[in-house]
Amino acid sequence: MDYLVGASFPKGETTRSQWCCFDHRRRQHQCTKTETNIQQQPTPATSSNMASSSCNISPPIIPIFVFFLLVSSSFCPVRSSETGSLHAKNQTFRPEVELQKLKTIGELLNKINKPPIKSIQSPDGDIIDCVLLHHQPAFDHPRLKGQKPLDPPERPSGVNPNGMGGEDFQLWSMSGESCPEGTIPIRRTSEEDMLRASSVRRFGRKRPRRRVRRDSTSNGHEHAVGYVSGDQYYGAKASINVWTPRVSNQYEFSLSQMWVISGSFGDDLNTIEAGWQVSPELYGDNYPRFFTYWTTDAYQATGCYNLLCSGFVQTNNRIAIGAAISPTSSYNGGQFDISLLIWKDPKHGNWWLEFGSGVLVGYWPSFLFTHLRDHASMVQFGGEVVNSRAGGFHTSTEMGSGHFAGQGFGKASYFRNLQVVDWDNNLIPLSNLRVLADHPNCYDIQGGVNRVWGNYFYYGGPGRNVKCP
Repeated sequence: MDYLVGASFPKGETTRSQWCCFDHRRRQHQCTKTETNIQQQPTPATSSNMASSSCNISPPIIPIFVFFLLVSSSFCPVRSSETGSLHAKNQTFRPEVELQKLKTIGELLNKINKPPIKSIQSPDGDIIDCVLLHHQPAFDHPRLKGQKPLDPPERPSGVNPNGMGGEDFQLWSMSGESCPEGTIPIRRTSEEDMLRASSVRRFGRKRPRRRVRRDSTSNGHEHAVGYVSGDQYYGAKASINVWTPRVSNQYEFSLSQMWVISGSFGDDLNTIEAGWQVSPELYGDNYPRFFTYWTTDAYQATGCYNLLCSGFVQTNNRIAIGAAISPTSSYNGGQFDISLLIWKDPKHGNWWLEFGSGVLVGYWPSFLFTHLRDHASMVQFGGEVVNSRAGGFHTSTEMGSGHFAGQGFGKASYFRNLQVVDWDNNLIPLSNLRVLADHPNCYDIQGGVNRVWGNYFYYGGPGRNVKCP
């Protein structure tokens, strides 16, 4: 990972400095804390206290809520609003339906949260469970039962690491606590996470889309992306600038990611995705978080975020997918980015994910996919937001830094050193990068090429403004 310092476009090698931590909001929890002071760098600032611990878990809320439902329903009929819709409708409150929902939540939590051998309290309120490798959700899949994670594959040739290879880029790891060898860190899913979801049945999944297109926003998703197509691609690599964009409401998100794509943009769309996102609905806060996603049917019935279903096989014991990233970039201040590489293993055909300089995170088994079993037909890089048009206006959810591309380094968010992997497992520069913004008055994008950053672009914007009503 890189922490770039300066407020002007880099003309030579980018300046690297030690990463800094920022002031963290903390949720209250019931764990015994071990305090560690972390000095803020590179600019002078007061130190902030980080807390971690092994946790005494608070009583679950579902049994308490069930009791409340039973008692309240015996006294009077209740009317409530349906929380699973952006435009709530009043309807009669039916205890039997709510009880079934809570039962479903309990069953899903038991399936998602595996028994840990150790638990770590993160400063942001997350609980990170250290789960044995062969107990992770991926091995619930019938094709993986009884198997072990694969050995590391051959990396693409031409990889020139441009980031510091450290794995300590997440809040939970700043305390010095870590998961033992033979385990992986998994962010624990809570009952609150489930109850907050717009749909319990589709928890951990993006909303399905029909006629997915990058030049249409009829589904409420807006993009500013760079992309290549017209060839066969076996992977992609980029360094992605990390910010904390403001998200206007719980059912919107803002993300910056890579898409490795195959199939048509119909029901057979296959994607592999990785990057960072701010999603209050999924995580309950506004921290930028490292995430992954996959689908084989245009987000309809297959795939999920992170490790919330059987799919991605994690092999790393120091990176928690779905955990908060620290530090982040600041306007006219230090710039922080993460480097991600996705590529297809020539021997077994699985798609691997690498962070920074050679840190393997895990892989998506090839059997999960249809078109991506062979290769990708398109690679995209860039930002995406959900625009719910609450009140009839365009959302003010920010993309990237929340500033337009023309403001440049230190102000606008960027992707740099964009590359793809060819048929012979070589990492090569892009030759035909195109850029596209669905609504450039709301979020825009500007591309370029130079000696240090190779293919790059700036992108983003504030959303609603005078020219974007």
